[in-house]
Amino acid sequence: MKLSHKTVVVAGATGLQGRAVTHHLLRDGWHVRALTRDPNGTQATALAQTGAQVVRAQMEDVDSLVAAAEGAWGLFSVQPTVGSPGTAPDFSTEDEVRWGVNVAEAAHAAGIGHFVFTSVAEADRHLDEKLPANLVSKWRIEQHIAALDLPATILRPVSFMENFTGGYALRNGNLSTGLAPEVPQQIMAVDDVGAVAALAFARPKEWIGREISLAGDELTPVQIAAAIGKALGIPLPYVQVPIDAIRALSEDFAYANEWLNTDGYRADIPATRKIRPATMDFGTWLEPTGASQIAAFLDSTRIAGQDA
Repeated sequence: MKLSHKTVVVAGATGLQGRAVTHHLLRDGWHVRALTRDPNGTQATALAQTGAQVVRAQMEDVDSLVAAAEGAWGLFSVQPTVGSPGTAPDFSTEDEVRWGVNVAEAAHAAGIGHFVFTSVAEADRHLDEKLPANLVSKWRIEQHIAALDLPATILRPVSFMENFTGGYALRNGNLSTGLAPEVPQQIMAVDDVGAVAALAFARPKEWIGREISLAGDELTPVQIAAAIGKALGIPLPYVQVPIDAIRALSEDFAYANEWLNTDGYRADIPATRKIRPATMDFGTWLEPTGASQIAAFLDSTRIAGQDA
């Protein structure tokens, strides 16, 4: 089978990470096969307009993944976690693991030359301590990639800055999460993950076999709220959601917040900047995109409230 050394398959292409990876790969001159279950969807159409080849494939269907990967050299894999936008209400960690395993199996079957998987920071601490379910699921996928002996790079980013742009954190005129107000949290812009993934594909000899944690900044929730408020010119108090209230909805999500408030991510921010000097801190991320995304969300909720 002849491999195209300029073709990278992107699984999860219409999600935040997939779109960022596709953007950077196309900008660097790669041919991208963007996989999606709905080639006619809004995000898929937008990817096609930027030059990606949109291909129908589903992460629960290994055969469709193998067919989409045939002849490509690289493959980027990311799976949604429980509660991610667009996932079914009954989507579980077992579904996430199965999808990640399926993509890895397809890469193995297609003879992919470089497999880049986005996991999560601290997933490798699984053997030493109890971790939140979303970290354990990523670790299980990592272990399957290793068992297949794929020529792989594992990227482990911390929480995303984009988590603060919508209803997950913006409610009733406040920034509000289960995170303790004064506990520093490591965060990173999704675009920077896309850039590092593209760098890994561009330098396979340097990157195959690497497992690297990534972070761009470390701020308390109070500092994050203040930075957003300053960027938008509005007061934005931070209010912590009681863990017991979160536990009433999800024990796993409650534990994840407790873990972040006590142990949390420990990525090396200077090391990330050494890899990508342009890695954004939170203030830099707010300037080009973050503030406008947050403003658009607040405007939409304000209009919705007026119409109610």
